[in-house]
Amino acid sequence: MKTIVFSMFAGLLLTAQTALAQPVEKTDLQLFNDVAKAVNRYERFTIFDDVSAEVKSGVVTLTGKVTEPYKRDDLLKRVTKVDGVNAVVSKVEVLPASLWDDQLRYRIARAIYGNANFWNYGASANPSIHIVVERGRVTLTGVVQSDVDRMLARTLVMQDGVLSVTNNLRTEAEARAELEKM
Repeated sequence: MKTIVFSMFAGLLLTAQTALAQPVEKTDLQLFNDVAKAVNRYERFTIFDDVSAEVKSGVVTLTGKVTEPYKRDDLLKRVTKVDGVNAVVSKVEVLPASLWDDQLRYRIARAIYGNANFWNYGASANPSIHIVVERGRVTLTGVVQSDVDRMLARTLVMQDGVLSVTNNLRTEAEARAELEKM
């Protein structure tokens, strides 16, 4: 009798250890949040870089543009290390080196973040408005509080040397709705 009880107890113990050893799979939303933290906490990620992630069944697809090749490589390494990521597909492009684009980036950043309406956006460690400049073409990405802020940001971008503006800014309500769809 003691042998049977001990065997049953040992069997239950082994079953419990096996169950505990198996990793709990994260949902795509949980994984997306972890990947977003990894990208946003990258110390060299600036307002002039824009990287987005899509997660499907543990496979992360990174898209966007960065100003330096090492940033693309570093971000790929960071995301690969996130617990629960099965694979990473990197479609992140490196913007061409251009003194003109660099000057335009800084002028636009000063125009937006120097405007009193946007001071609260610039106060955080990772400002929510990103400015991507490629060959004089500007793309605004990120999240703003209202449609008024979205329109004002676009207006502030219109400067000498800007060939076109793509305004991909979303309001907080739009961003929340996107997350809820996941």
